[in-house]
Amino acid sequence: MDAKVKGSGMDYWKKIVVLLCAGWVTIWVYRSALSPAYPQINESLGGNISDTALGFISTCYFFGYVAMQIPAGFLVDKIGKKKVLIPGFIVFGIAAFIISQATSISMIYFGSVLAGLGCGSFYGSAYSLTSQNIPQDKRSFSTAIVNSGSAVGSGLGLILSSFLVVQLQFPWQTMMYISVALIVLMLIAFIAIIRNNKEDAEFLAQSETVEAEAEEVTIVEKEHVSVKKLFSPKMLFAYILYFATCYAYYMTVTWLPNFLGTERGFEGAAIGFSASLVAFASIPGALFFSRLADKFMHKKVQFIVILEFLAAVMLLLTVQATNSTLLLVGLILYGFLGKLAVEPIIISWLGENAPKVGIGTTLGVFNFFGMMSSVIAPTLTGSISDATGSKEMGFYISVILLVAGTALFLLANLNKKKTAE
Repeated sequence: MDAKVKGSGMDYWKKIVVLLCAGWVTIWVYRSALSPAYPQINESLGGNISDTALGFISTCYFFGYVAMQIPAGFLVDKIGKKKVLIPGFIVFGIAAFIISQATSISMIYFGSVLAGLGCGSFYGSAYSLTSQNIPQDKRSFSTAIVNSGSAVGSGLGLILSSFLVVQLQFPWQTMMYISVALIVLMLIAFIAIIRNNKEDAEFLAQSETVEAEAEEVTIVEKEHVSVKKLFSPKMLFAYILYFATCYAYYMTVTWLPNFLGTERGFEGAAIGFSASLVAFASIPGALFFSRLADKFMHKKVQFIVILEFLAAVMLLLTVQATNSTLLLVGLILYGFLGKLAVEPIIISWLGENAPKVGIGTTLGVFNFFGMMSSVIAPTLTGSISDATGSKEMGFYISVILLVAGTALFLLANLNKKKTAE
């Protein structure tokens, strides 16, 4: 499995890790760029747009993203990762440019749906690549490195948007132009690095003849993905857990900058830097806990449950903090323990428990459930804000979902252990 890319001394799987990390950076620079600039977007479009309508920008993006998960996963299995990724990122680039030229909120909505459809090509392709190419004993840690691109991109997007648009008063469209440039660079990298289907098939065939697990691989290849396997109790509760995890994260990512500015007195670039603490704190958390999960491979469920419960506590601390120092401590610890820290372990657990054939489809279903929350959370929190004048209830809903989802996942895996005994 250590075949190297032609003309390079670096293993192919290591190049895949770097490439996919950069892909998440690009996606998340775009995703996080607009929320700090909501007031500027509102002003540029006439100044009479509600919080619900602004939150609907994120909902439109995630609607497109969610809609693509299962189709993209199916296409990954049928035609290959490269043939799904490249057209998806072309659509993503066109969408970011459309948003940069928007003269109405409806045009931004349209561009956001299109961007979501384009980005929806990435998840199934990315984690099919990691599942297929990364050695098992390095998978959680390598997936954490890939996922850290989400944190880096989110932090960069928040900071650049707050600094350039809010503080230096550049047009909010500047962030879309930056996104387009990054997308073009990623397209070039995808074309240059990712193997096509034929090369993948040849590589896997060679691997199967060399590796000791060839017999196991042959057996697995005879399996067929079925609805029963995709929605077994164990898998279903994993989907619910991921829904809750994503709900908390995307509610926070979408509305935290606005919450800090309108309800906690933060100003200018301080909003972006404070909000980005969640993203940046998640990088050491993801690397640390995924390394532990690789070391103690049979303790993944325990890691997941503890991290999820602790993340819920930190989110509660954030919203109930009576001073800015306590609030920032809560944000840092939520980032360290939350979605981006636990996600690599969940994906690694999924890789061990999901059907091995049709992994793209399985990942598509898994991410579909998780990302459904991202369609609901931004608009629901905006509606709560319009109705109550505060976004605090959005945080409390996230905490409740995290606790409930984690409890269900724990129960499903406790039952499994009892059955095994």
